[in-house]
Amino acid sequence: MIVDCAIYRDGRRREGPEDFSDALGEARAAGGFVWVGLHEPTAKEFDLVTQEFALHPLAVEDALKAHQRPKLEVYEDSLFMVVKPVVYDAAGDTVSSGEVMVFLGDAFVVTVRHGEGAPLTAVRDRLEKEPELLGKGPTAVLYGIADAAVDHYLDVATELQTDLEGLEAEVFSPDDGGSRHTASRIYNFKRQVLEFRRAVGPLGPPLSRLAGTGPFGGSARVPFVDDTARPFFRDVHDHLTRVNESVEGLDRLVSDILSAHLAQMSVRQNDDMRKISAWAAMAAIPTMIAGIYGMNFEHMPELRWVWSYPLLIVVMAVLEVLVYRLFKRRGWL
Repeated sequence: MIVDCAIYRDGRRREGPEDFSDALGEARAAGGFVWVGLHEPTAKEFDLVTQEFALHPLAVEDALKAHQRPKLEVYEDSLFMVVKPVVYDAAGDTVSSGEVMVFLGDAFVVTVRHGEGAPLTAVRDRLEKEPELLGKGPTAVLYGIADAAVDHYLDVATELQTDLEGLEAEVFSPDDGGSRHTASRIYNFKRQVLEFRRAVGPLGPPLSRLAGTGPFGGSARVPFVDDTARPFFRDVHDHLTRVNESVEGLDRLVSDILSAHLAQMSVRQNDDMRKISAWAAMAAIPTMIAGIYGMNFEHMPELRWVWSYPLLIVVMAVLEVLVYRLFKRRGWL
């Protein structure tokens, strides 16, 4: 359950005590903070953490059940934030999201990770290499997690843009042989963009609030967050704005590509129907003439004339040529 537990003082790591319950007291006594990392804990496993850090039961319920939207909630003794890192599998054209729940207090950080798309080891290693940043306390951990997630959003947006350009080239290719499956591929791509949007879009208001650019501007202080960290969160929010703009552009473009593909399919079907109609019209000419002379009436024009049969064949051939040239000139054949 516990992936890592350490005490940080002045930005330097100190291993936590063997007795987990002593970690918070030792961190406060040392003037630092304790960072506890957990991976998909059960309710029973999380009980000790809840009691030691006095976490709010509603936030604990969200952390255990997962499947939460990105959000920021302030409680009496802690701050609770949800971030959804994403992973894009280019081979399978799938976007999957994990979840990181962050509990932030005066001298502690508890991170709960769900899914494989939310590794925190790299974040911890990066922060431990920057003691000046980590020296700002628990706020630095919240910033590091948000910054890592948003930076990866930019990478995923770039990969999606590249794959969409390839799909666009395939749709508008003159010799598109996979037209039957193209519509389903476009629709699947749109679903992946939607999954990406669900992770990215709701994170805007929480970061805006942390950056001091929310509806109350710089006057609304977020508890347990160092005010000097606002420029850092503002930078993360700017990056997220770029990602949101990219996602909106991807969504519009994939919708336009789907509409263009359906229009192309409609045009191709119309062309096929015109060709079928043209060939049917050409087949109707000899059928009509042969049908008239097959009615076996006694009095019919040129019935006993020796040249009647060759003449009718020539007439049918001439009419077929004239109708063929007419349809060819109009683009039906």
